Amino acid sequence: MLSEPEVRILARDPAHRKFNINCNSFQQDAIVSLNGWQYACFYTFSPSESSNAPSEPLYVHLARRRLPQGEWEVMVLDDYPQTTDDGHNTVQMGICPGDGTIHLSYDHHCDVLRYRYSVRGLATNPEKFDWAPSHFTPTLDYLPGLPSTHRHFRYVTYPRFGFAGDGDMFCSFRDGKAGLGNDYLYLYRGSSGRFEFVGAHLTGIQSNPYVHGMDYRKGRLHVTWVYRGFVHYEGWDDPLDTKHKQQAGPNGAENNHNICYAYSDDKGYTWKNGAGRVIADLENGETITNESEGIVAFDIPKGSGLSNQEAQAVDQEAGVHVLNRDTTDRSGDSPVWKHYYRSPDGTWSQRAIRPISGRARGRLAISKTGDLYIVLPDFAASKVQLLKSSKAGGYSTYDEVWTGHGFTGEPLVDSARLEHDNVLSVLVLTEEKANAGDRKLAVLNFQL
Repeated sequence: MLSEPEVRILARDPAHRKFNINCNSFQQDAIVSLNGWQYACFYTFSPSESSNAPSEPLYVHLARRRLPQGEWEVMVLDDYPQTTDDGHNTVQMGICPGDGTIHLSYDHHCDVLRYRYSVRGLATNPEKFDWAPSHFTPTLDYLPGLPSTHRHFRYVTYPRFGFAGDGDMFCSFRDGKAGLGNDYLYLYRGSSGRFEFVGAHLTGIQSNPYVHGMDYRKGRLHVTWVYRGFVHYEGWDDPLDTKHKQQAGPNGAENNHNICYAYSDDKGYTWKNGAGRVIADLENGETITNESEGIVAFDIPKGSGLSNQEAQAVDQEAGVHVLNRDTTDRSGDSPVWKHYYRSPDGTWSQRAIRPISGRARGRLAISKTGDLYIVLPDFAASKVQLLKSSKAGGYSTYDEVWTGHGFTGEPLVDSARLEHDNVLSVLVLTEEKANAGDRKLAVLNFQL
């Protein structure tokens, strides 16, 4: 069993809202480390708010600390008020290791792009900079290097950033509505400080792809996803329609199906299926669709309890790990969490982890020694559990190593710190039962 974690409180979480706007599984990097510093992004109240009573609007906050024991420094970007009570409208962060820029994108659910980025060197030479909003641009409706008239900046959901090798960084997001959208890929060059449009890497045919994660390892960019089939409803083609912005329905998770996989060896310009066959050359206008050959790793029908955007991790040997759930081998309607694994030789397998109740999604992370850690939330019981699956055991068993109570939200992890320092930092929401509603955003630090 792991020792109890060090707990660091970041901020008050806006618990007065109906939907969580912090700690959602599709935030690829809301907490991340680089060069001995740790960063986190989140929404909370204005620092001038002295009362514990709920208040509006919320503001994007960005925090940093020197590892291992530095105190958090927090800045507020108070020039953009966030008011929409929608769990999709989270804030995402990316750091380009090539030029040290920090990138933020926020407040989207089929909305115009909202994005800002920092001066060069802020994350590669942090000691040289005070921690202040003056180092960031204002909110932009475009990515630098591309015009604001770029057609895919109008209807953005689920932006994500990630390392793309050679000091570069990718950005991707969905353009379209639930069940009817495509994912587009952009590449930020650390050498030029500009984005270039790569293309539509994932296209949905009467559906949309929901990505578990995108991870770069050993020169290869891996992506796994599920599809959500589209169900037509009255007014679906009305430009003013907002029914698709509901948290559930009319195109809900019951329409999720299939776990799919593809990879790219050239930063996303060319994509191959698991057998190594080219299925999409984006420079020639091609894309991965539902009908692309060899993309389906597991054929899972609709109505099987499959979630969207749960979790992905890629280990040091380029083995691909996916966390999701389904009911395909159970007689009841309750799904089980499963570990879907593609070994370095390309063989897929699946193993049941444990039964699940509720829809809260978990997280995966790889330790410095290649072991897999699985972070599982339980909203009903207000707890979080950590499981370990060892590399030496072929990732075939799942041992509980810690259980904590009084937590909510979908946990997020600092994958970079875990692999570099063998410290597991988990970003969660914690609520003191004696003071209901006073919910905090906290980082749990486990020394492995």
